[in-house]
Amino acid sequence: MSDQLHPRTTRRGFLAIAALAVGGTAALSACGSSNKNASSGGSGSGGAGGTMNGVGNNGQVGKGRSGTLADTLFIAGFQWGPATNFNVFSPAPAWPAQGNVAQYLYESPLRFNIVTGELLPGLAKSYKVDGQTITLTWQDNAQWSDGQPCTADDFAYTFQLGKIDSSVSLSSMWVEVDSIEATDPKTAVIKVNPTRKNTDVVLQNIAQNYVLPKHIWEGVAKSNPKLANYQTMQPVGSGPFTVDKADQTQVVLKLNQNYWGKTFYGGLPAMSQVIHPIFKSNEDGNLQFQNGQLDVMQQFVPQIWKMWEGGKPVGTYLKEKPYYVPGSIPMFFMNTTKPGLSDPAVRKAMAWAVDYASIAETAMSGYSAQVVASLILPTGAESKWLDKAKAEADGWKYDPAKAEQMIKDAGYTKGSDGIYAKGGVRLGPWKLITPTGWTDWNAALTIVAKNLKSIGIDASTYFPQAADCTTQVQNGSFDCACWYVAGTSPATPWQRFSDVMSNVKLAPVGTTTFSNYGRWKNDKINGMLQQAAAAPDDASKKTALQAIDDLYRANVPAFPLMYRPDEFYEYNAVNFYNWPDEKNNYAPPMFRGAGNTWIYKIKKIAG
Repeated sequence: MSDQLHPRTTRRGFLAIAALAVGGTAALSACGSSNKNASSGGSGSGGAGGTMNGVGNNGQVGKGRSGTLADTLFIAGFQWGPATNFNVFSPAPAWPAQGNVAQYLYESPLRFNIVTGELLPGLAKSYKVDGQTITLTWQDNAQWSDGQPCTADDFAYTFQLGKIDSSVSLSSMWVEVDSIEATDPKTAVIKVNPTRKNTDVVLQNIAQNYVLPKHIWEGVAKSNPKLANYQTMQPVGSGPFTVDKADQTQVVLKLNQNYWGKTFYGGLPAMSQVIHPIFKSNEDGNLQFQNGQLDVMQQFVPQIWKMWEGGKPVGTYLKEKPYYVPGSIPMFFMNTTKPGLSDPAVRKAMAWAVDYASIAETAMSGYSAQVVASLILPTGAESKWLDKAKAEADGWKYDPAKAEQMIKDAGYTKGSDGIYAKGGVRLGPWKLITPTGWTDWNAALTIVAKNLKSIGIDASTYFPQAADCTTQVQNGSFDCACWYVAGTSPATPWQRFSDVMSNVKLAPVGTTTFSNYGRWKNDKINGMLQQAAAAPDDASKKTALQAIDDLYRANVPAFPLMYRPDEFYEYNAVNFYNWPDEKNNYAPPMFRGAGNTWIYKIKKIAG
């Protein structure tokens, strides 16, 4: 999966956290100052002669911090519970060992740029696609934080772990490839499955999965056949930082002065340490961000424009609404193994019952356009695959009267309690789950529960801790859930269809899965997905994808609730400037992938 929402929990005293982390008591400055010569233009070099690029949307900057705090990046939005394990295969790995987030500890061979669609160098300095063969050429001086060389053999072994333990997400790569081999320390050769021919998904896997050190994980695999059971608080990675300390209040990373990439990037990152405080909820983090006590974060902020209108030096990548680059679709998954939810007529009626406009304006604070009955984003690069007229004609929109009539037409009768039932199958009680503290999703499901009750379905919300919610979704022990699927990547929209509908690895309830969380069964879908993946040209690919979209609308295994930014990238120019934005566009508005670039380019305000 490529979207990056992750577990959460906490403590509110941020200044106490900061003091603990750096061993000092200096307060963070939230004061803004006018940058009269501020410009949004530039190439990432910052300003000259008093000009500062990448400042607040109102042209404001802070005064900067002094001492150790000036060399500290405060980041939030990724870790919401106690940091207890940096094993990337753990059900809830601590940040930044979580999959496909900031590459501070672990790194991928290639890095995807959501703005341009490019795959940029990472641990691999180049790649080549020749038919069904992909060749990676490794960086010359890559090494692990323990000083051992990082080679193409580490890359090849990393994916072998998906064969050693088929329960880990890496195992999905072996559906798409026949072999991954390091022919020498600097060269890795991947043979794509000649039947599936899904080169885009292979490239996506290369860009989204971290490379792990073979010399560490060979021993781990021998002692832990189930890789998720391995415990480590001192991971060995190839990235620019190592773990300094981690507990219930914070994760602190320290700069690896011997980082191999300082030559490749033209220097080390701009900060000597990174601190991620652990908050209880979005509200706690947002307050600290508004007060200037965070430099950058990835979390939902209602009406963020009020911050810069109030004089705060807060900035976003886009300077006009929707402020964030769209890239993902939070989905309403229904567990099709449950009576009632197994009925496609009921599922489709539920899709007609939801007030999407209300979700967009209230839950998403206006950051989402009206959803379309499709798994294809209607804007950006994906829109070329969408038949919008057909999606509107064969799909759904908010119409509670029609939704209730569809339930009646399917043979359900309303009981004295106001809930529909048929043949002893009552529509509910069903719990609608998503992690506590994820305020936009919590608000969306509150609207959905109200909508469903209005048409005679017994539904209520339940917001567990993120780790518990993740387990319930992946193991199939839920009724309905708001959860994520593939965001924009080299393989979407195909990957998103696969995430929602694939039967390739249809897991029984109680067994972990990373796709088709609703356990929807269909004997045609795998062949249709294969046809789309192997399409020889855009015209045939479009035909194949639209056929899957038709099947999707007929069966409704899940449905979109909103469109979400790829990441809620928002920065606070209180200590650093030269943040990337749509004009100062040397890096995309990302934390993962190609977003790694900005940690080398931001500059201290106080010098």
